[in-house]
Parts: sequence; C-alpha cells; structure tokens
Amino acid sequence: MKKYRAILVGNGTMGKRHRSRFEAVGVEFSSVVESESDLSNAFQDGSNSTVDFAVIASPATTHYKYAKFFLTRKIPVFVEKPLATTAAEARELADLAESQGVTLFVAQSECFNPIFLNFRTHFARELTTATVQQNLNVNLEFRREHKFSERCRDVNVALDLLIHDVGLFLTMFNYANIRVASGEISKDGDQASLVLNAAEQNVNVQGRFYVNRSSNTDVRELSAKIAGAPGTATVPVFEYSVSLARYSQNGDVEHVPDSLDNEHKFFLKLLAGACGDWGRRLSTTAADAVDIVSKCL
Repeated sequence: MKKYRAILVGNGTMGKRHRSRFEAVGVEFSSVVESESDLSNAFQDGSNSTVDFAVIASPATTHYKYAKFFLTRKIPVFVEKPLATTAAEARELADLAESQGVTLFVAQSECFNPIFLNFRTHFARELTTATVQQNLNVNLEFRREHKFSERCRDVNVALDLLIHDVGLFLTMFNYANIRVASGEISKDGDQASLVLNAAEQNVNVQGRFYVNRSSNTDVRELSAKIAGAPGTATVPVFEYSVSLARYSQNGDVEHVPDSLDNEHKFFLKLLAGACGDWGRRLSTTAADAVDIVSKCL
C-alpha cells in the first residue's frame, strides 16, 4: 500500500481515535493543529504542501471552514460528522469536492457498523420478497440516547446524534423520494424527534427518529416492521429489532471498533481510486443528511 502523509485538525477524543487507527495502517501525520492560525502556519513553510489528505476532527461549527481550506487546495478530506452545520454550506462543500475532482469523505461511522450492515442486508432481502404485494407498509424506528456529556456541545442534538440515523436511512431509501412529515427539538437542544415519509414503487415507508443526549440510559436501537396495508392481501409480517451498540458488563456502551476501521479502510480505497463514484455519492448523502436535519428543526 502507498505510504500516505496526512495532517490532523483537532486532537480531541475523535481526533486521537482517527489518528491511532490511520497510523496503525502506516499513515504518517506530518502535523497536528488545533486552530486556524496553527493551520496557516503549518502551510507557510511548505512542509505540508504534499500531504495526501487531511483529517478534520475539530468542533462541528469549524468543519466548513477547514474542509473548504483543504478542498480549494485539492487536498482530499476525511471529516467527522456533520459535514457542516447548514444545508447551504454542506452542499457547497460537496459541489466543491466534485468540481475539484477531490475526495470528500464524511465519517458517519454508523454507516460502516457491521451490526447495521447485517441488519440492512437482512431487511433488504425481506423487503424484496414482500414487494410482490401492493401497498406495502414499512415502519422503521431509530432510537439513540446517551447520558450527558460535555462533548459536542457546540451544536444541538440534531447535528450531533440525529444526523447518524438520518444517514442510515439515506443508505436504505432514495433522498429524492423522502419528505419531512414532522420534526421537533427541545428548548435545551438535547432532545429531538423526526418523522420521515418515503414512497418507492409500491412501498410506503415511515421512519421515526428519537434522540436524547441527556438521558438516564444508553440506547442505540433500530427496529423495522414490514406489513401489508389495511385491506390488502396479507404478506408475511417482518419484525426485527437490533442494538447498534455493544455493552459492557456494567451496561455502558462500548464502541464497535470495526465501524471506525471499516470507514478508514474504505476511505483509503477511495484515495487509491477504487470503488467507482462512491466518494461523490457519500459526500452527497452527507449533505442530504444535513439538509433533512436543517429543514425540520
């Protein structure tokens, strides 16, 4: 594998995680910066002009300016979610990456969670079998809660947590067919709910989302139900729930290491020119997720 050189912006919890995993596969970090002035200084002496990519793990409100800094210099970007904090900025970055012909990868690690990938495969198989019926109803429920943390307080829970599950929904259904039915966020910005409707062929889909980052419990759950609409021919009912997290013996959520490892491997494949147009598709999906969240809350 090619020996890659990278620059890290933001050396907090996620910055350290990304750095350690990239270094484990041979990536060398030429610089670690924490501010805009540090970044400018890092490029003044020319030592970073030949970096192969940038990892952005700074606060969410800074993602747009840092991603734009690198994309305008045609340097590929690996950025933590959300891509940006407004739909307009997210679209601008996705369009800029495409016009520059450079990779823009948004690290929504749940999309690479092996538990979710297995669920989606099983769900898609059942849905394909059931679509021989007309007026099929599909209900998906996403629930994500954790206890209060000082991390990620620069944005509300929609851009912090809800964006994860909207991203999962967008890997299952076409953005063009999705409509926001309702959305609500608490005054303190720590709880939010969202309902999305989607219609594809003879399938009516409703996605319900609930997130809480000031909860008494830790939950990451996805449930699905497939059934015929009232008054139509009966179809085999599919009902399934899965936890997207693993838990320690004391009940605390444990990170699924494969999720981060999988997204890092995929990003490096994109840099190597593999996977066709998946890079563009993923950056577009990340912008779509910000758009949906921004519209409803």
